[in-house]
Amino acid sequence: MSERNYGPPIGFLGVLTLIFITLRLIDKIDWSWWFVLSPFIFPIAIVSFWILILVMIIFIKGGRQW
Repeated sequence: MSERNYGPPIGFLGVLTLIFITLRLIDKIDWSWWFVLSPFIFPIAIVSFWILILVMIIFIKGGRQW
């Protein structure tokens, strides 16, 4: 039988985010939601930053010149 793969594993940052959300919801930590969701938000912010930098470099060089 073949093994079914339903998607990528959740990973370390996903598990950390779930732990922080659980601790926040059961009132074990009194952090801001920004800190609780930071393991999820920071990788998205870093990728968005690099995409913005690449777009700016392409724009400064005068558009598409391939």
